[in-house]
Amino acid sequence: MTKTLSSSARRSNTKIITRTAEFVSPMHPDKICDRISDAILDAHLVKDPSARVAVDVAGGHGTIFITGEVTSKAKVDVVKIAHRIAGEQYEVIERIVKQSPEIARGVDEGGAGDQGIMVGYACAETAEYLPLEYVLARDLNKFLYDSHPFDGKTQITVEIKYGAKGNYISAHIKHIVISWSKVATKQLCADLTFWINQLPKDIIVDKETGVSINPAGDWDMNGFDADSGLTGRKLIVDNYGPRVPIGGGAFSGKDGTKVDRSAAYYARKIAVDYLQQYDAHEVYVYISYALGRVEPVDATAFIDGKIRAITEYDLSPRNIIKELELQKPGFEERAKWGHFSNR
Repeated sequence: MTKTLSSSARRSNTKIITRTAEFVSPMHPDKICDRISDAILDAHLVKDPSARVAVDVAGGHGTIFITGEVTSKAKVDVVKIAHRIAGEQYEVIERIVKQSPEIARGVDEGGAGDQGIMVGYACAETAEYLPLEYVLARDLNKFLYDSHPFDGKTQITVEIKYGAKGNYISAHIKHIVISWSKVATKQLCADLTFWINQLPKDIIVDKETGVSINPAGDWDMNGFDADSGLTGRKLIVDNYGPRVPIGGGAFSGKDGTKVDRSAAYYARKIAVDYLQQYDAHEVYVYISYALGRVEPVDATAFIDGKIRAITEYDLSPRNIIKELELQKPGFEERAKWGHFSNR
């Protein structure tokens, strides 16, 4: 929402917008499922870079269910992978079949593995070209996880001040929420104080900043013992936070022929390219595909609100896979901290 501006803010033509984002640790039940899905993908790619993989995982309360479609020369022990990530105590049920020959027909010809709309985004308010509220929630989560590798969530609400041209000026953190298992509130308070003291000077924390730490009380039951998980249920965390619309397709467990993943990665690349090329403040990229079609049915960018057709990139799935090296393993690690944090 946009706050009512003070008279001084109106005179300087600045704008203050309140934004909120959350992040979850790698031991959150949904993230455990994402990691298992991507670890299975990695295991196939190690032995068969051309493997077709689409694997979903549901877990909770003693059982992990793995299902999906895989066409690969590799033989992968999915039970062993699930136990490595989640623990040996879970029963693992596997129901994986080969990719539908009707879907494979279009993919074999270089077409997209599904229809869909992929959204790429970049903004100039952080060094990573990601939304500030998202980066703050993620960085706090990573900081806590380094010392306390358990199930946990962070959430940050921030007032961001922008200049007349949409340029980032500064930010005021309005509220911080931490819900973390197996760690006492007193310790989390100390950790948060240390983290706050490392923030850059343009991010303000003061007596008006609210803090909620384990608001329902300290807790120990976590992960699959407390809640069920599902691959792809943390899509906003995987993308850019709630500020940015998403196409809706999950990333984890899918090889590069699935444009849900590959074209979303490429849309992010284009957004960053345009941000730098046009010295812009914010770029949105939209690419949409039809199942089995090589070329997208639409490719449009909005650069600081101005529409631009995307014509200078090869947006075929084969080129995206080649250019971004999506036949190489490494997706399990990417599933932990947001898919665009290192892109």
